[in-house]
Amino acid sequence: MAATRRPSRRLREDRILAAVLLAPALLIIAVVTIYPLLHSFWISLHAWNLMKPKEGNPFVGLDNYINTLTDPIFLDSLRVTIIFTIAAVVIEISLAMGIALILNRKFIGRGLVRMLALLPWAVPAVVNGIMWKWILNPSYGALNGLLYSLGLIDEYVIWLGSPELALAMVVVADLWKETPFIMLLLLAALQTIPKDLYEAATVDGANVVQSFFRITLPLIQPVLFVAIALRTIWALKSFDLIYTLTAGGPSNGTSVVGYYTYIKSFVSLQLGRGAAVAYIMTLFVLILVYIYYRVLYRKVEY
Repeated sequence: MAATRRPSRRLREDRILAAVLLAPALLIIAVVTIYPLLHSFWISLHAWNLMKPKEGNPFVGLDNYINTLTDPIFLDSLRVTIIFTIAAVVIEISLAMGIALILNRKFIGRGLVRMLALLPWAVPAVVNGIMWKWILNPSYGALNGLLYSLGLIDEYVIWLGSPELALAMVVVADLWKETPFIMLLLLAALQTIPKDLYEAATVDGANVVQSFFRITLPLIQPVLFVAIALRTIWALKSFDLIYTLTAGGPSNGTSVVGYYTYIKSFVSLQLGRGAAVAYIMTLFVLILVYIYYRVLYRKVEY
């Protein structure tokens, strides 16, 4: 009996020790994550408007959600967000894959090139927005100066003057900053693939394209899922770049949902509406990531 009691007692002691060690971390998570989530959801169920403090914060149930989903401005910002997200994610993943494949090959100065390729990702989002605002300036911007000196344009272009062109420039600015991070993820995944697989494929007569689709793509699929999911989430919640580069203009042409949430929460001071928008987007992101998981995620088997 003693032999059977000792392991159970040790197991109980280990569980108590694990609980004691985890308690501080769980407490911090509860304070900085769980409580704000629950409190913000509670706010979303109230007409919480700091512009009308005398009216209090009456409970309105799902009215904030209904009003948001029927608001033409929100629907337009959702349309802009979807266009921005699709364009940014598709182009960034494609560019990152191409760059990663190049940097995965051996050549002189590969380490230096890899380091330089990561520099844009180190630039803060706000600084990136301000920098591109200078580059796209219609009077003295570097882009106009370069294109004019090369003879590609006859007169300076107002890059942020129309909704469509401004949104395209926002995508370009986002590409410049975020592509290096995705490239880093994919490059790390490429380096885990055994070289023997490519050698065997070459012996069997497979060309570069066949090796990519039969070996490379299937084996980096878990990392590709992470990269696409992360970029989609980041694109859907974009705010810093929009705020500093276009402030949602012109004519709300670059007003994404993140900027709409900012306007409702911190300009109009309608905290209930702002919280409702945030939870609508959270639900949308969860559904989208689940779809990604079902479609893209596969276990790697050599």
